[in-house]
Amino acid sequence: MFVIANRSLTSLSDNIDDYPEGIVIPVDKPWRWTSADVIRKVKYAAARHFHKKNLKVGHAGTLDPLATGVLLVCIGKATKQAEALQRHDKEYVADVVFGATTPSYDLEKPIDKFYPTDGVSRESIEALLPAFVGEQEQVAPLFSAKSVDGTRAYEMARKLYKSGGNLDEAALEALPRQIINISAMELLDFGVYSSAGQPTESAGASGRINVTDNSALGLPHASIRVECSKGTYIRALARDLGEALGSGAHLGGLQRSRTGMFKVSDALTIDEAIKLFYDGSNTKI
Repeated sequence: MFVIANRSLTSLSDNIDDYPEGIVIPVDKPWRWTSADVIRKVKYAAARHFHKKNLKVGHAGTLDPLATGVLLVCIGKATKQAEALQRHDKEYVADVVFGATTPSYDLEKPIDKFYPTDGVSRESIEALLPAFVGEQEQVAPLFSAKSVDGTRAYEMARKLYKSGGNLDEAALEALPRQIINISAMELLDFGVYSSAGQPTESAGASGRINVTDNSALGLPHASIRVECSKGTYIRALARDLGEALGSGAHLGGLQRSRTGMFKVSDALTIDEAIKLFYDGSNTKI
């Protein structure tokens, strides 16, 4: 069994052979970091610590740049378990903003269309959520890492976006419908969207990741807890919720609060993860 790095583990041996099944570090991915950013940061520290340039480091399940929460970082032979870890069910807290859509279904792209919100209320959302529980088909966003004939869907999306093409129609044509399962949905809060609850900027955030500020528009907003299977796109779920209410919707924020047995309350910050890698004199490297 691999070693799980948590707050009770203050440091790691500098010999990777002491971890024959590898190491898994549950990291609370910072806002505006890509999953690859997290891997690069941890891999650099771990490779120096273990004195292995070819150290294998990967993750079990990508998180979008504007999402936070549990990202499982696998080191050494634990990378062989990444696919199995990725299959575990997940829990998210999604901030869904109604009355407008964006091409990326989140705040990475500016609003492309506004919609009426007459049918959006706490009562209508609570009445709708049970219809989304269970096994169903879902079309992923075109701005995603899905593969289309060997090409990432987001590469197609960028070209279409620049040319003004219809991304939703392209997604329906290019991406197969996949079966997902939503086991539970719960409305946690309803009100007017505000950026006040947005995560704070952290050092190392990617300057390539744009964030659109829609907080001054006074759009209705719902915080929804979702328990779901692997492969569920919460951005696509936001799109579908908006359509079901006769409106449009996009994500104003997203946290992966759990993946399998790993909860965000137990996850390490990036700084805490890096502090596991010290040299013999307790000097951080």
